Amino acid sequence: MRRFRVISLVLCISILGWLIFVSSASAQIKLSYSIFFPAPHKHSVLAAEWGKEIEKRTNGRVVVTMHYGGTLTPAPQVYDGVVKGLSDVGMSVCGYTRGRFPLTEVVELPLSHKSGWAITKTINDFIAQFKPKEFDDVKMMYMHAHDPGLLHTKKAVEKLEDVKGMKIRAFGAATKIVTALGGAPVSMAMGETYEALSRGVVEASIAPYEALQAWKWGEVVKFTVEAPAMYYSSAFFIAMNKAKWNSIPPADQKIIEQVNSEWIDKHGKGWDEIAKAGKDFTLQRGNKIIQLSVDENRKWERTLKPLYDDYVKSMKDKGLPGDQVLQFFLHTLYKYQK
Repeated sequence: MRRFRVISLVLCISILGWLIFVSSASAQIKLSYSIFFPAPHKHSVLAAEWGKEIEKRTNGRVVVTMHYGGTLTPAPQVYDGVVKGLSDVGMSVCGYTRGRFPLTEVVELPLSHKSGWAITKTINDFIAQFKPKEFDDVKMMYMHAHDPGLLHTKKAVEKLEDVKGMKIRAFGAATKIVTALGGAPVSMAMGETYEALSRGVVEASIAPYEALQAWKWGEVVKFTVEAPAMYYSSAFFIAMNKAKWNSIPPADQKIIEQVNSEWIDKHGKGWDEIAKAGKDFTLQRGNKIIQLSVDENRKWERTLKPLYDDYVKSMKDKGLPGDQVLQFFLHTLYKYQK
């Protein structure tokens, strides 16, 4: 009888443990994360670390699984994929779906910012203050934006006239910069650009220094033009499906929000780190960096300034406060760059 009781007790404990395990496993929230960057890229690494940090702080209640290289949803479809639940979380570029995020296109203007950290801090302040309705169908985690966008070319560009008629890869509202400079914009995503440059489909591309190493453009261009007057950026979102967000307990939502705030700094500084790596990479290959003269840069500045008025008017036509947003960006950038 005593032996029977012991066996029964062990059995009960085993069943109870199994029930607790099943209950715990069923309560675990699993998040699929779609990202177009390849796995080794700095921003993929940071995204994976974001997921690991959330898993750690929630004691395994929230687990993030990464899907790199656009394998779950291609870059232009990441946002809609999040909205529809094809992925729970996604990172991509607003400019890949031009016109979808009109107010946020301000970041693609030639704002002449100096660092990825400063523009990343600014864009998150913008989200917090203006709460743009264009993101109402997702739960925004945070955003980041790259260091100054530059002109990378196969032939030397030292004056505005050298750009005339040049086929230049661009996307989103940044195509307006190319057009204003006299170039011919060709829209395409990052993953297509190396081959397009290599085959001569385009003669140049605009992007931050990061592209020269991370996307290997330094192998197929010979020059990079540093023209402060055209320094623009691109807005990157990290968004979560609303229904999935609402399924997460409030205590864990609070943890995720805290991690988000920390990763704003990490991604901003990350851009500046890979900018240096990209610049070093292209110089090591013997490529040349061209810095415009002061007078030439002023000529580019006069050519590009009308884009500010175009943005404000376009937003006004849509009933959006473009004038306020533009002034906010210029003022906030100055604050972070002092």
